[in-house]
Amino acid sequence: MLKIEHLTKKYGAKVAVDDLSLEIKPGEIYGFIGHNGAGKTTTIRCACGLLDFDEGEITINGRSIREDPLACKMDFAYIPDNPVLFDFLSGIDYLNFIGDVYKVEKSVREERIRRYSDTFEITSNLAQPISSYSHGMKQKLAIIAAMLHEPKLFVLDEPFVGLDPIAAFQFKSMMRELCDKGGAVFFSTHVLDVAEKLCDKIAIIKNGKLIKAGTMDEVKGDVSLEETFLELEREKDA
Repeated sequence: MLKIEHLTKKYGAKVAVDDLSLEIKPGEIYGFIGHNGAGKTTTIRCACGLLDFDEGEITINGRSIREDPLACKMDFAYIPDNPVLFDFLSGIDYLNFIGDVYKVEKSVREERIRRYSDTFEITSNLAQPISSYSHGMKQKLAIIAAMLHEPKLFVLDEPFVGLDPIAAFQFKSMMRELCDKGGAVFFSTHVLDVAEKLCDKIAIIKNGKLIKAGTMDEVKGDVSLEETFLELEREKDA
């Protein structure tokens, strides 16, 4: 579904991501963890075609994000940690705009908007300008927009920031449902207990380098993910 091969991204002399390789397969929820500045967001933005990169290749459903970015972007949805929306639009106008971009048929779009806005309890707010929304409401709107074209892949950067517990539960259920239908999810998070409960596989990155990856059991063994993460951080600092 998503294949990252020998990715290297530099900002001047600084190597933000250093020869990183990962593969997220259909049916997998794949967590991506690391300290602030480890290279998580840079990796995700490269995977989404938002950043160019110096070396390596990234493919989505076998297509290169560099060579065929539009086709790739029809297959996935990206949600950043701080959604950048058009604040001058109302919620419903924004969703219709996204539906137009992804060429979602009107009747299908209306059903999905109704279903997901009811799920996240913002139906009554859709007529209001996005500028009046709280961070959590903007996050919910971004999720609904991402679901409109039924992507095969979710690429998410800290997706639970700002969500209330009920919305977070609903979104985790959607992520699992997507994978049960043959899709995949790749997301970064600092919330290690959520990652441990939710993810099929996990990757740990530090200073741009992959330090451990595999199934949850392979990565953490008999201890918690938090303990594993802290131990690996100490080992790399030693």
